[in-house]
Amino acid sequence: MTFGSIIAALLIFTVIVVIHEFGHFLLAKKHGVGVPEFSIGMGPRLITVAKTAQGFKCRLLCTQSKFDSLEEWKDVTKYSWKLLPLGGSCAMVGEDEDNDAEDSFNTKSVWARFSIIFAGPFFNFILAFIFSVIIISNSGIDIPLVRAVYENQPAQAAGIQEGDIIKKVDGKKITIGREIDTHFLLHPLTGEEVEVVIEREGKTKTISIDPHYKTYLFGFTYGAQATSNTEIAEVSEDRPFAKAGLKSGDKIKSVNGHVVTNGEELGNVMAQENVSGAPVTFVIEQGGQEKTFEITPEPNESMTLGFFASKDESIKTLFAKPGQDLKEVRVNPLVRTGYVLKYSAIEVKYWIETTVASLGNLISGKLSKDDISGPVGIVSAVGDVIDQTADYGKAMKKSGLQVFTDIIMNMLYMAVLLSANLGIMNLLPLPALDGGRLVFILIEAVRGKPIDPAKEGYVHFAGFVVLMLFMVFIMYNDILRIIH
Repeated sequence: MTFGSIIAALLIFTVIVVIHEFGHFLLAKKHGVGVPEFSIGMGPRLITVAKTAQGFKCRLLCTQSKFDSLEEWKDVTKYSWKLLPLGGSCAMVGEDEDNDAEDSFNTKSVWARFSIIFAGPFFNFILAFIFSVIIISNSGIDIPLVRAVYENQPAQAAGIQEGDIIKKVDGKKITIGREIDTHFLLHPLTGEEVEVVIEREGKTKTISIDPHYKTYLFGFTYGAQATSNTEIAEVSEDRPFAKAGLKSGDKIKSVNGHVVTNGEELGNVMAQENVSGAPVTFVIEQGGQEKTFEITPEPNESMTLGFFASKDESIKTLFAKPGQDLKEVRVNPLVRTGYVLKYSAIEVKYWIETTVASLGNLISGKLSKDDISGPVGIVSAVGDVIDQTADYGKAMKKSGLQVFTDIIMNMLYMAVLLSANLGIMNLLPLPALDGGRLVFILIEAVRGKPIDPAKEGYVHFAGFVVLMLFMVFIMYNDILRIIH
């Protein structure tokens, strides 16, 4: 975890939370709710600005007592930049107290209050959409193009080929490659045949895949993307890798003589070399030295489809004729903009579905506490993405500017994930969250009268305490995971 990754993560957190609070702020202003202060960051105020009857006033290092006592800006909104770069806040009159003033949150109509609360998560979705537009405009769209059909696995036996375009999976329309992952996250393989509709050379074809698969496992995990290095992420206890003395952090240099430089190459080689159960020779970088290990895998029966379909391509790909050079393809700028907006919306939808599916799996027990990350885990993940992007850039001999651009795009990609995630999490019907407040407002709409503000306050306070305890637990778990 480097200083740079901490700064990058804090910047992402702050932008996401400030935009969330800005949604509350705009709708509060629209409905006449007083906002005593809108702030960026937490802790002591560094700079505070307010527009008063005498013009703009600026205060440096304004203490809370001075903030409360200054008559000149008593009834105006103050904008503060605080010391700690951790999110932000939008304080509204009467939000957490029984206040019947004209500009109080509690005196506004049910639907005015509903829109103010809902605006926070909604603005997170808007931010995710805007960042998606930037990413897709620069990096292209995720075409569901089959890039790899793994040898001796079900897809190969069924007739799936590299270059096929996946159009449907079990009746679900597929627009971007990662939607396939989302579908099987929501609908895990059961052993029944999976119908896959493909497009090959301009013609569609339906292929049935039997997912049953027998393989041989070594007991380790790694990042299987081209942007990942060949470092072992985790070693399973009492499995061949662990028994051989390999540990997380070791780097795989070659497999049966095949040199591997990134996760995608490693995945392709492993798919070829671990199908017979015969011993496999690994060259491993361990403790700064290269060592050779001959390891025999263990048999394992599982279910998989055995193909990978996802590739970032220019939007021109959608308009190119078979075999046509993309440089020759001309797309009307308005049409291109329309497709950018369409695929940006699909990108946000993808992350919303993924978040909802992950929550469902967490509730059902398919995910454990080790699959959840808090701020510390996210900072670590940001650092990993930066390191992997830099390593891949060096491997591909990219210029410093190209590597920097790739890092920015990946940070925006993480911001899309986190912003959509925050939007969904805040809509959960739990006390202290926006979703919990929306539940109370909806109950009021049905009953025709509000619930006692004092009782509602107790519920939200209790929810806040539980939420803080949960955050401490997640942070503790993140730290332990990083240490180990």
